[in-house]
Amino acid sequence: MNNKGKSIQEGDLRMLTCLVFKQEKLPGLHWQIPASRSRAEPFFPEGDHREQRRTPPPHTPFCPNTGGAGAYPIGRKAGYTLDRLVVFSKLFTLRMADRTAVKLNSSQPHFLQFNDLACEAVGGKVVFATDEWFAPAENLLKRGPPEFLASAFTEFGKWMDGWETRRKRIPGHDWCIVQLGVPGVIHGFDVDTSYFTGNYPPSISVQAACLDELSLPSLSLEGDRTGMAASESQFEAVSQLHSENWEELVSVTELKPGYADSCHNYFSVTFPHRVTHIRLNMYPDGGIARLRVYGVGQRDWSTASSQEKMDLVAMVNGGVCVGYSDAHFGHPRNMIGLGRADNMADGWETARRLDRPKVLKIDEKGILQVPGFEWAVFRLGHLGVISNVEIDTNHFKGNFPDSCKIEASCLTSKEEKTFISCKWNNSKGPRWRNLLPPQKLKPHYRHFYSRDSVLQCGPVTHVRLLIAPDGGVSRLRLWGHPVVNNSANLGQVSKL
Repeated sequence: MNNKGKSIQEGDLRMLTCLVFKQEKLPGLHWQIPASRSRAEPFFPEGDHREQRRTPPPHTPFCPNTGGAGAYPIGRKAGYTLDRLVVFSKLFTLRMADRTAVKLNSSQPHFLQFNDLACEAVGGKVVFATDEWFAPAENLLKRGPPEFLASAFTEFGKWMDGWETRRKRIPGHDWCIVQLGVPGVIHGFDVDTSYFTGNYPPSISVQAACLDELSLPSLSLEGDRTGMAASESQFEAVSQLHSENWEELVSVTELKPGYADSCHNYFSVTFPHRVTHIRLNMYPDGGIARLRVYGVGQRDWSTASSQEKMDLVAMVNGGVCVGYSDAHFGHPRNMIGLGRADNMADGWETARRLDRPKVLKIDEKGILQVPGFEWAVFRLGHLGVISNVEIDTNHFKGNFPDSCKIEASCLTSKEEKTFISCKWNNSKGPRWRNLLPPQKLKPHYRHFYSRDSVLQCGPVTHVRLLIAPDGGVSRLRLWGHPVVNNSANLGQVSKL
């Protein structure tokens, strides 16, 4: 394999257990020698997504069995050259068994199908935290799942992939304020205590508010906050928000420990108002791995011009996935996220269909003739007329769909609720109209369709993307003009 000049990014680190280099050790790597091996091996943990720190960092994780000298290289933008690299197959672990299908079971709440409004990937950020001694609060909003490194420590204590405060020895309790990346209506929380088994908070509560950005005090947390606590000036600034008086969405409730079968603490919420900030209270202290804030984005459509063309399905404009056929490797909601996809995990990817013909054939347009397809249904953020479509298969090079088409319909919230209950069954589903006829797709490519291909369907509220036979799509954009019509009842949100 020709890996000269290639760099290892975070996604690659997830797959590599050990790397062995020829002759020279790469600069920036620190080495440990396991008792079971005769030569040094570098170890790349993933879990801290902060920028590259100075060398040597004052509290980078170290391995006790090397006398504390071995620092793990960590950082979002750090890349490690593969020149002179030999990857031994016996040391290469794919961990595919750990890659679970994206499915809801009967014990999981419906709101998990909504968008995570607080994720760092959509601009969510922690603007205040009382204490961040063991691990900074910004970790709460990481997109990826929490990880655990048994031998990783900092000068402040055990390195943890989450927010962990010191054991409190003064009056009060710990809390932080999160500014949502996408303001909207919240339907539920997942307070994830993964790996915090003896150090999770006994209980938490969550409060929320919709704040005017222009009247907010200056609040920001810059740099690596590990080992730090809020300053007097930060407490004075945050006191202007009077966050202790915000609406309580989750009352004081006990948490479960961070074992695999108990780490997800789900809280369903009924609060039909727009939220921009939340306050997470820990009683009295401890650690939480992730905070997921599931809901539907809500923008102020009163300021939108009916002549302005916008992406009607984008999550920032209130778009949401309300049904799908398969999400084995990635949820369809990823397609309406911000920007272009970071990798395949940041898109919708299905399993390979088992009903594919043993020998594939194509029609006169070069489209595969297959009996089945996969689909995903989206509710637009606003009733609108769609004039332009973008289908992006970015990163899907060997697993892109052969073809796609898009259908549209205009539904009330009551009709949507009925169709969701029957799982959008074709015989009981809505009357779909063709918006985009079948189109042959290319790998790793942005496909743009305009009025030459996009059919006129009039004002619509819902769309269905169909891909054949299966595969992955990273982004879906539906550009059009919003239409003022109160009869569509788009403000009501049905449960999934």
